[in-house]
Amino acid sequence: MRYDLVIFDNDGVLVDSEPISNRLLAAYLTELGHPTSYEDSLRDYMGAAMHRVHDLIAERTGRELPLDFDDVFHGRVFAAFERELKPVDGIVGVLEKLAADEVPYCVASSGSHERIRVGHRTTGLDRWFDEGRIFSSEDVGRGKPAPDLFLHAAERMGVPPDRCVVVEDSPLGVRAALAAGMDVYGFTAMTPAVRLAGATGLFGGMGELAGLLV
Repeated sequence: MRYDLVIFDNDGVLVDSEPISNRLLAAYLTELGHPTSYEDSLRDYMGAAMHRVHDLIAERTGRELPLDFDDVFHGRVFAAFERELKPVDGIVGVLEKLAADEVPYCVASSGSHERIRVGHRTTGLDRWFDEGRIFSSEDVGRGKPAPDLFLHAAERMGVPPDRCVVVEDSPLGVRAALAAGMDVYGFTAMTPAVRLAGATGLFGGMGELAGLLV
């Protein structure tokens, strides 16, 4: 193994949540008078913490989102997760191999701790991620594309940044990993490769990932 720590993004990398959450986000913003398509949501918000939604809407329209926006949105998302959410195809095999090879790994997500845990419980991935392996943008001052979250995860796991590799599927996440001084492999299942420019490498299926890490 070339690395001492594998850091996974959550949404779109561990759990197949991006289609669900971006569909609901686009619908809710449109409902509130901010016309947003599914494609717009993927482009502007995929991989971002919730504050980016508030910031972009305020910047573009001069209007604030409702105070209960996050709570209402997450309620809709969690309900949909219960009905629809699945692990990303092939990710269990990746986790099994890392565990068998005793390679440390963790998750560092723009999502809240609650969102991460709901998704993991729903998909059965909670057996792979105890409390010490879960890091959220809630833990740091700035979310992706700032490097803070990945640096925080590395510090807590006791591994220097240059010995870490990040697995990401969003442009914001790739930028954050590079800013942290880490290698990063871009997952192109939902994101065109051109939008993950700068990544150390690209892969289209989880079956390819193990070969990139050794």
